Amino acid sequence: MAEKRNYIIGKAEVLASHTPPPKINPKSDPIYTFPEVMERLIPQFEKTVSRLNDLDDEVCPKDFAVAAITLHPSYIAKGHFPRTLFKEMAVSSIGSKGVEILPDRWTRNGPPAKSPTTKIFVAGKRYRLTEFSQELNYFTEDSRGASDLFRVWSVTEPDIADKIKHNTDAYKGFWEVGLQLMPVGGNDFIKTSFINYAGELGFDVKDSMAIEVGNLWFMPIAGDEECLPRLAKFSFLRVIRPLPAMRSFRPITRGMPVGANINLPDVQPYASDIRVAILDGGLPASHVLEPWVTNYTHADASASDHPDGPSHGLGVTSAFLFGPLWPGEKASRPYSYVDHHRILDSNIGTEDPFELYRTLSHLEDILLSRQYEFLNLSLGPALPIDDDEIHPWTSLIDIYLADGDTFLTIAAGNNGDSESSLGLNRIQVPSDCVNALSVGATDQVETGWKRASYSAVGPGRSPGLVKPDLVAFGGTPRQYFHVPSDLDLGKLVPTCGTSFSAPFLLRYAVGIRAILGHEISPLAIKALLINAADRAEHGKGEVGWGKVPDSISQIIESPPGTARILYQGELAAGKYLRVPLPIPESGIKGKVKIRATCCFSSPVDPQDTSMYTRAGVEITFRPDPEKTQSFFKQTSIATEAELRADAGKWESVLSADLNKIGDKLIRPCFEIHYMAREGGDQITGSKAASIRYAFVVSLESPKTPEIFSGILHSDSRLVEIQPRIPVPVPVIL
Repeated sequence: MAEKRNYIIGKAEVLASHTPPPKINPKSDPIYTFPEVMERLIPQFEKTVSRLNDLDDEVCPKDFAVAAITLHPSYIAKGHFPRTLFKEMAVSSIGSKGVEILPDRWTRNGPPAKSPTTKIFVAGKRYRLTEFSQELNYFTEDSRGASDLFRVWSVTEPDIADKIKHNTDAYKGFWEVGLQLMPVGGNDFIKTSFINYAGELGFDVKDSMAIEVGNLWFMPIAGDEECLPRLAKFSFLRVIRPLPAMRSFRPITRGMPVGANINLPDVQPYASDIRVAILDGGLPASHVLEPWVTNYTHADASASDHPDGPSHGLGVTSAFLFGPLWPGEKASRPYSYVDHHRILDSNIGTEDPFELYRTLSHLEDILLSRQYEFLNLSLGPALPIDDDEIHPWTSLIDIYLADGDTFLTIAAGNNGDSESSLGLNRIQVPSDCVNALSVGATDQVETGWKRASYSAVGPGRSPGLVKPDLVAFGGTPRQYFHVPSDLDLGKLVPTCGTSFSAPFLLRYAVGIRAILGHEISPLAIKALLINAADRAEHGKGEVGWGKVPDSISQIIESPPGTARILYQGELAAGKYLRVPLPIPESGIKGKVKIRATCCFSSPVDPQDTSMYTRAGVEITFRPDPEKTQSFFKQTSIATEAELRADAGKWESVLSADLNKIGDKLIRPCFEIHYMAREGGDQITGSKAASIRYAFVVSLESPKTPEIFSGILHSDSRLVEIQPRIPVPVPVIL
């Protein structure tokens, strides 16, 4: 008789309960005296107002101008947002980005060092800014808004040069511009003023292709590069960057068909109730994947295929259905059927510079339809991420994925060999999404793997530092990733790239759903994958959280001495959720390794680069009721110099492990505190929406082989999540 397999202990969220918040420490003394603050800021306000008043009226619609207020690095938490000061100034916060400054004092011990902080862009009438600058001369510590001045480091006008970005690989003479809009009220006057102003400078503004995400308005333009500095003077203009081309469909390496024939299974997928789609370059008129492709659609039926689109789309679809195909071996049975949407077509072949925006609109249509739980995207702009600005591709996808209902894998990019000193090897847009899974590539399947040299690297932007999220086999010339040939039916073609590692990883995710059923949410699947990943001593900047195991059984099973526990549900803003960690009544013998992973979905503020996510969590570990212990250390993600004072609290994925002695665990628990913000400012729990989360804890104790059954029997409310497929599944991928 076969030995019983243990899987995942589920329903653990029934053990959780809300707990009172901890006592808050009293406020610390300010760093500066009030006279010192005023001595520094009054001249800055006067200089800034003078320069704003010198601007032409045509760049300040309805007399509105934009100023930049930089916070002191010691005061960037949401509770320090200068809300009252902004009310007194009669300005609105319209966006922000991260910057680094060297303060002369700070709240930490030791001499000040260059530190990350936040630059907030505010919009207000010039006449009112002038009045406020004069009123400052009569401010006292009791004046309304004066307490916020202690948190302000500098006040300036936005730097024109900072608005203009460069990209030598982009289309010449074409740019995309992003305008900051007012958070409330109509913005047509800003849009109309910009279109007229740009037109006067000779720019052709494609406002019919404009995309509005958050408080940002993006659109492509064409014109003379020499006029960009004048265009950048427009007050509400946030960024101008060369319009990037789309990533090439041509893989890193693609050989001729090999002699071996494809050996595909003549069988239906394991599950027929999972909605999966590949968004790519189309499929050939006839191909070997037809039995498993349910629907094939063209986003633009009037356009023809891109010359390399069908071969790329066929390979990506095959990578999802079967993983890498090996010469002489029969392919594994697919876990589900799949739809294929051609969202990139022949127009990119004509070097249409606006294809970037056409393709994004096709992608948005599919996300808006809410048809699919699982998606793969192996295309996007040929553009490494920028720490200063978030691209519309990224923000649009994140907005649609904020509810946590969709699992999206995105290829990290094949630019890993590009110049690192210029950041050209960093992950490409939109794989910096915080609500999607960015996937890099490894060079081989077996032990001893490393990042494939072409695979784009991290870090991502904060929040979202750990990128790529995961890596999977993507192939190299030493060990190819084989896919079906689009020219010679029945033959294999050797290739490699993150275009194939991303759908290969999606196969894992859909496999978990096929085996364990719909009780496992997309967020829970993400948490299980990250919890089981192995970095093999590689840095997070190279491989993210690591490479997923070669077998799904290593993700969903709990072998002897191991227990995987799953909590999933919703978090209420401002509340503290006590999450007990169940242990056997007889205790745990010897050492135990605790690995915990928390994933949640978050609404986003695209205009606030450094305060992008609206949701954040603080997690405290209590080995016993009287003690707390550090668990999720953010310095494992970045160096101390790279960390903002509030870093880590706003990451949508937290994962770490800790070694403990079993008998030291006495009613252990985690406490999860969900914090909410909007536009960088704190909001009350009643105004903030709840968010979905998944929390996976793995306990490994070699001296407690029955730990799984011991935990399961410790509380009758816990249940084992059983496979819904009645027959054994070959889970080796």
